[in-house]
Amino acid sequence: MSLARPPTSSPSTDQHVSTHGSLFRQGQLPSKPTPIVDLASLQSASRVLHDQFVKDSQIIPDVGELLLGGPSSASYSIFPDDYRVPFQKRRLVGVPEALFQYYNTTNVTSHMGLLPEIEKVWISIDHKLFLWDYVEGQDISSFVDQPDVITSVAVVKPKSGVFVDEITSVMVICTPVSILLVGLSVSSAIGANSRAHKEIKMYATDMSVSTDVEMTSVAGTQDGRIFMCGSQDGSLYELHYQQSESWFGKRVQLINHSVGGVQSLFPRFTSPKHEGMSYAKLSISTSKPRREQTAYSKNSISVYQLGGEKTIQHTQTLSNLYKSAQEKAPGSPVLNPSSFQIVTLHVVDLRESRTGVQLIALTMNGVRLYFSAASPSFSYAPSASTTGAVRPLQLVHVRIPPSNLYHPDELLRPYRPAASAYGPARGVPVPSPSRPFVVSGIESSCYLDGLMVSAQPGDTEGTDFLLCVSPDLTRIGTLGQVQTTQQQYPAHPPSTTYNAPYGSSGAQRPPLTEYATLLAIPGRTWAMASVPRSPLPQSAAPSPAVTNELALQFSESPPQFMILTNVGLTFLTKRRALDYLKAVIEEVQSDGVVQPIIEFRDSFGRDQTCAMLLGLACGNTFLDIGDQSTTGILYTVSPDVANIAKQAFYDFGERPIWAERVTYGTSDTSGNAIFSGRREGFAIYFARLVRPFWKDKVTKSGSLGLQELNIEEGLLATVQKNLYALKEFMDKNPHLFHSTPGDLAASRGPAGREQEAWKVEQHSVSQLQSLLTRTIEAISFVLLLNDYRLGELIAQCDADTQKLVTGMTYENLITTLDGMNASRALVNVVIDQQIGQQISVDTISEVLQQRCGSFCSADDVMLYKLAWKARENVRKAVESRNPTERQNWLGESLRLFSKGARVLEFDKIRDICTKYQQLGYAKGAVELPLSCAQALDADGIGLEYWLAGCPPSDDRSEYARKRSNCYQLVLESLRVFEEKVSQSTPQNTSPAEDPETVRSHAYDLAFVSEDEMFHSTLYDWLIERGHADELLAMRPPFLEAHLRREPGTVSKYQLLWQFYVKAGQPLRAAEILAVLAESENIDLALDARLEYLTLAVGNAKSHPVTADGRHETAIAFLTDLEEKLDVAQVQLEVYNSLLPHISDPGEDGDKIRYLGKHLMTMSELYQLYAEPFDLPIMKLLILHVSEHRDSQLVRSIWDRIFEDALEKDTDPQTNADHIIAIIVPLGKRFYPSEYAFPLREFRVKSALD
Repeated sequence: MSLARPPTSSPSTDQHVSTHGSLFRQGQLPSKPTPIVDLASLQSASRVLHDQFVKDSQIIPDVGELLLGGPSSASYSIFPDDYRVPFQKRRLVGVPEALFQYYNTTNVTSHMGLLPEIEKVWISIDHKLFLWDYVEGQDISSFVDQPDVITSVAVVKPKSGVFVDEITSVMVICTPVSILLVGLSVSSAIGANSRAHKEIKMYATDMSVSTDVEMTSVAGTQDGRIFMCGSQDGSLYELHYQQSESWFGKRVQLINHSVGGVQSLFPRFTSPKHEGMSYAKLSISTSKPRREQTAYSKNSISVYQLGGEKTIQHTQTLSNLYKSAQEKAPGSPVLNPSSFQIVTLHVVDLRESRTGVQLIALTMNGVRLYFSAASPSFSYAPSASTTGAVRPLQLVHVRIPPSNLYHPDELLRPYRPAASAYGPARGVPVPSPSRPFVVSGIESSCYLDGLMVSAQPGDTEGTDFLLCVSPDLTRIGTLGQVQTTQQQYPAHPPSTTYNAPYGSSGAQRPPLTEYATLLAIPGRTWAMASVPRSPLPQSAAPSPAVTNELALQFSESPPQFMILTNVGLTFLTKRRALDYLKAVIEEVQSDGVVQPIIEFRDSFGRDQTCAMLLGLACGNTFLDIGDQSTTGILYTVSPDVANIAKQAFYDFGERPIWAERVTYGTSDTSGNAIFSGRREGFAIYFARLVRPFWKDKVTKSGSLGLQELNIEEGLLATVQKNLYALKEFMDKNPHLFHSTPGDLAASRGPAGREQEAWKVEQHSVSQLQSLLTRTIEAISFVLLLNDYRLGELIAQCDADTQKLVTGMTYENLITTLDGMNASRALVNVVIDQQIGQQISVDTISEVLQQRCGSFCSADDVMLYKLAWKARENVRKAVESRNPTERQNWLGESLRLFSKGARVLEFDKIRDICTKYQQLGYAKGAVELPLSCAQALDADGIGLEYWLAGCPPSDDRSEYARKRSNCYQLVLESLRVFEEKVSQSTPQNTSPAEDPETVRSHAYDLAFVSEDEMFHSTLYDWLIERGHADELLAMRPPFLEAHLRREPGTVSKYQLLWQFYVKAGQPLRAAEILAVLAESENIDLALDARLEYLTLAVGNAKSHPVTADGRHETAIAFLTDLEEKLDVAQVQLEVYNSLLPHISDPGEDGDKIRYLGKHLMTMSELYQLYAEPFDLPIMKLLILHVSEHRDSQLVRSIWDRIFEDALEKDTDPQTNADHIIAIIVPLGKRFYPSEYAFPLREFRVKSALD
């Protein structure tokens, strides 16, 4: 190999760097009025963003979906203009001059390659290894501690636990006779040119192994295993190493998996007799579900499954690939045996293909072979079967290379079609390439996210050609393009699909179409690789396909490739649709040619174009496609280009339209607004900026059990800069979303409907703008909290707040009431930290208001300051020895705390009340919690819930709970003051601080409160503590309502009737006693119910005749009570007569127990008890009390009594004595009742007898 010096010039672009920089992070925002947070509008705008996330995940199919249209394809978009070339040569870094001094002899052996993991190029000259830092340009480090010629170098991940923690990578150095491991410590640093680069330190590991086979294609796995291929025998080797030697293995050993213990298990790629088959390389998939390794030679691919330590399993060999490719694309002229040789193999990452495409093989003439996992239904599906086994791969698609590439020399003279005076020159034929180039000798390639760059020798000495292909999103995507009958800039030749399946329809899925171009680079290619870049974190939001650069171009750097030649390192950058648009706008600005920008709009669709125009006009951190080390700086285009982009945004955006919906058979009409491209572009751009974090949680579990930011600070700051640039643009250009007289005049529909459409659009835009502002402030808020150690702040919150914060997404933080509550709680903790450190809260309050006003408004700031000053006053009161001065400080603190009650957390309120209790400040200990209860439920929602009876599953209960918590603090204060009185001893204290005085004052303050819910809580507490009599004597204002409040209890009713007696209202007392006696919901014994009825009768009789004008009503009520009392007395006698049988099993026992708990009617007593239980005397009693006349019934009852009294075989005198013993008591009780003791009947019966 020979080295050459690079050309003297390299491509460059002019960019304007914005001066916004990091000023926004530092809070340099102008003061603004306190924002009003409209959660409903924010949530509506958030739904718009979610809808856009879903659209972005669907508009561009992934790699596998594009191949479902047929077994082969050959559709390409090839353009002669330079701004549609999919890749651009950005810069060429020449080989450092210092290396040329080592070429002082002609007899040297040199190799070179790329180590992108550590940002180095390795160059070996005989036994010397040089590591060239291509970021710094000329920085070189060397390694000369071994004597053999170096042929291959690779960097892999180390095994866990083998090396010291400082070693983050392992460098594998191969020579024809040995393999050596060198430890690397890699760290980031800022170089002399202010660009970040990686510095390395080398560590000797004393790990090496001899070999008689020269190794190549070294590759490592994520867990540190190292594989390689033997260049002479094509065998698959593994370099196994461990921390120390053991009985079962050496510290370092080389394992030949192709000819191991079971030689037939791993077939050799070649044998020494077939030298033409000895070319072999490795490709490893590190995705957890796959963990596959593939090795290939010219016409076969072997697939291995990684197993345990030192083991792998050969799962498949794909052979006869040429025949399989012919079956997929029969008749293709590029498929011939002489050129069908696999030169590279690329693993397709899982995120690239949801349909199971795993491997892409590239032949030397540019044919691509796509492999997917075989499935029983012959459909594309993920590779793991339902049983967990890995399914074999099969060739599913053959991609034919383009046959009409423009020669690189032709691209140096870009073609521009003439523009018509009336618009773009559509359908103008594009000249065919004068020197069409056909790919035939590809030697190497690189693949990343659907992009492929392949190198082959050029047609002039010292030049290589790069075939660059990328998906044509305008042909494969659903972008809302307007369909036209004329094709613009047609691809040459027309798209061709080989062997399209019978009956297939192109309308179902667009075929794979790619941009293709040929670029020339100086030198001969030795290696190529993609430039490492920090990928966006996996988002919880619906994610777009990796090929959807439209959704990703404003959020991450463009893909870059580096091609190492003997001249230097060429950097190749993917030209995104955004770069294409910028180029055509610059052409409009310089030449006045508008056709390209119109064609861009027609190709990408109105809405997508407007989104990109908006990004150009605003500026974006990813606008520059140059050096990725400067990521985070906001770039803007020139003012002229920005003005053209803004004008095109307005013109292309058109106007909103009102779409009518008519219900058939009725005269009712309704409709909806179809938004303009401006509003859609705004929504698209906004959604794409925030998608990396919108649906993700704010925090995640970190070290030491504390929470930490889930999204990196750098990403949040970068997104915030882009959002702020968007906000600035929107604020400066409000006219972009307002109608003009010309818009309405040009409208085809009724003016009223069009005006309605404009109103709907403006309302939607206003909501999105509000969400934009709120999002910017939310990021500032989160970053500020992180500066104050977010994890520790969360740990200091109460359990409910911690649970709320740890489960909260950015969307919830920004758009929900929970987000507002959580943010207020966190601000409280920050303020407390400042106060605890004796730091003024003025600074932090001002920063909060300036940077995130909607999270900490001016009112909040004022309240925080008041709370801070109040705490200072409490501190001074504690330190003061003058009682009068102490009372003044405490009074001022209470005044300030009451003003700031809304921002006080419950824990802080409790702490303050404790201070007041200790200081004997009754006014503060009572009034502050009551003020906070009102502030926390300012709208009375919790009070409404309480007044409604506390219905279950009601959202208002949370407000009632907050009120109740504050009331408990008042009760706790009263309890503390009670204890101080009981424990007090005569002391020389001021009258105001005397325990008895403090307690009395506290009760006075509590009872003068006008909070009915608090009074109810207070009354329950006093009754529970045995102060019911004192409470009745005081007769506070809400006591009657409290005692009448449902649910009723015995204690409440007892107090209530006594309350009415003391109030001189005996009739109302009687009413309550009657309710208590008759209540079915209260568990009372029969004698208690009888007692309450007796008391009710007594109170009813005490009612004055003239009182309340209720004389007649009172008499009727009393009569009813007396009747019920009579019945209850009968019931008690029935119950007592049955009491011996109360424990009887079965229904009889249940009925008797029920009788002792509930009041019954006379009919129920007779029918349910006297009759079934055969109680003749109780029957007489019931007839007597109810005055029920039934001679026959009475006669039958007495007959039964006489029968029971008479005894057989007994003399008459004895029976007469028995009858007298029964009749005399009953006569005394019932005579002269004709209902129960008919004396005439007894005389007749006696005469007859």
